[in-house]
Amino acid sequence: MNVLLLVAKAPVAGLAKTRLCPPASPAQAAHIAAAALLDTLAAVRATAATIPVLAHTGRFADAAYADELAAALGGWHLVAQRGATFADRLANAHADTAAAFPGRPVLQIGMDTPQVRPALLTTALDLLAEHGAVFGPALDGGWWALGLRDPASASALRDVPMSTDDTGRRTLAALREHGVRPAILPAQRDVDDWPGALAVAADLPGTRFAAAVESVDGHLVSGRPR
Repeated sequence: MNVLLLVAKAPVAGLAKTRLCPPASPAQAAHIAAAALLDTLAAVRATAATIPVLAHTGRFADAAYADELAAALGGWHLVAQRGATFADRLANAHADTAAAFPGRPVLQIGMDTPQVRPALLTTALDLLAEHGAVFGPALDGGWWALGLRDPASASALRDVPMSTDDTGRRTLAALREHGVRPAILPAQRDVDDWPGALAVAADLPGTRFAAAVESVDGHLVSGRPR
């Protein structure tokens, strides 16, 4: 079995998705983050023949939808994020997951792409079996997925500046310097700002995420007033 590693931050008001404010309030931004996380948790759990792992930071007891998140995380293997930088936390998450599940390939995603569905995750895992590594670029220049047959290769992330418009390019370059040449997955849009939230919500009618975005007064989803 493969490991599906989800890296996530507790959706606490004032600490989660603050770039959505304004127009969202801190509480609304936390609800949008929680909705994105819940939709992503469901997609991971619905992906066949995988072991779900959450590398987490923050207090989930203080999060929006805390009870629903606690229920959704039943049966997950939980790993606390550690490290001074986000790059270190990502590399350590791969290392800690590999220590818990030695010899298993690891596909890592985040909570910023609630549009990801089991079919896409299955495609990524199939490519990982063929190529040994996969990489999912994001439209903002970052990346949304990294799969490694040998999770030790994630050490290449430690010197990559994260959350910049060339993080994806620099991540690929660092991996290749370590001898890793990933297959490339379809690009996805991250929910990092309000236009991104609207665009992703418009493609996800009827989802928890779309409903959370639509709850912000005076804004449009699918080109229509709510």
